[in-house]
Amino acid sequence: MSEPTFRMSQQRITVDDKKIINNDRTVDCNQLVPIKYRWAWNFYLDGCANHWMPTEVSMQRDIEQWKATNIFSADERHVIKRVLGFFATAETLVGNNLVLAVYRCVDNPECRQYLLRQAFEEAIHVHAFQYIVQSLGLDEGEMFNMYREVEAIYEKDSHAMSCTSSVLEMNPDDLKTKEGLQTFIKNLVGLYVITEGIFFYGGFVTMLSFGRHNHMPGTCEQIQYILRDESIHMNFGIELINAIVDENPQVWEEAFKADITEFIKSAVSLEQAYIAECLPNGILGLNQQLIQEYIQYLADRRYERLRLPKMYGSSNPFPWMSEVIDLKKEKNFFESRVTEYQTGGALEW
Repeated sequence: MSEPTFRMSQQRITVDDKKIINNDRTVDCNQLVPIKYRWAWNFYLDGCANHWMPTEVSMQRDIEQWKATNIFSADERHVIKRVLGFFATAETLVGNNLVLAVYRCVDNPECRQYLLRQAFEEAIHVHAFQYIVQSLGLDEGEMFNMYREVEAIYEKDSHAMSCTSSVLEMNPDDLKTKEGLQTFIKNLVGLYVITEGIFFYGGFVTMLSFGRHNHMPGTCEQIQYILRDESIHMNFGIELINAIVDENPQVWEEAFKADITEFIKSAVSLEQAYIAECLPNGILGLNQQLIQEYIQYLADRRYERLRLPKMYGSSNPFPWMSEVIDLKKEKNFFESRVTEYQTGGALEW
């Protein structure tokens, strides 16, 4: 087995010595300064500026609305439960990938600083959905088993995590091969681009539409915070992928780019199938066609950020979603309190 990557180096290091991965123990991963990847440090600071906790948010109105018999239709209750059922375990899957696979392979200290912050935020998101499910009195067995009992959710999770096992089995030396780097990059695409950048957004737009109708205000407030966290996560992940490619250009060959393109395209199809399962009939001005168009629009944005050609050419049917992410300070749409995000206006989504 290879030597651990946390061994201290014997010499002082310079910025030029540092790499994203494969520092070969010549650069001490315990030493943050000098910082080379300023973008990684800035993402850490952004995450700290956006700190929140689920129990700060009142669920009283949500409980009252959920218990009432005249507020939600059967279709609306179905989609709410499907969205919460997906998120109930998806955040845990992300956290496990992050801690067990990504952190192990990325040995740059400023990137690891952000990964530690992200791991904490994933724990907050897990807490949030447990808090929502418990507050509403939903069947915990049903909600926390949807990822294995609802086929559309199972297929999404299985697809996104399909590369994780290979990364968990890697030795550090595997990342020095083109094939090993490609396996790791594909796992990063599954985590940051697909799960956090595509699979979460059907649920985000659906639940935040309830908030725009003054329904489920506590749930929607927490999802709004989660959306902004996930926007930072995704942007960090894409920067990480591009930095690895820039430092290892041999991995970004045409066959691999085609593989990544198809990986994302198949994820779009799975998200569209999930939306069809969640939303068999239109609600709140939403329908399958609009959300599927939105997912295609987002996928094109992700392709562009990865320096790949767009596949769909779809427009954005929900321009109000950009306001939810981009505003620095707003009285949120359910008028519970003023929320300030110091860096939200700079986010790409």
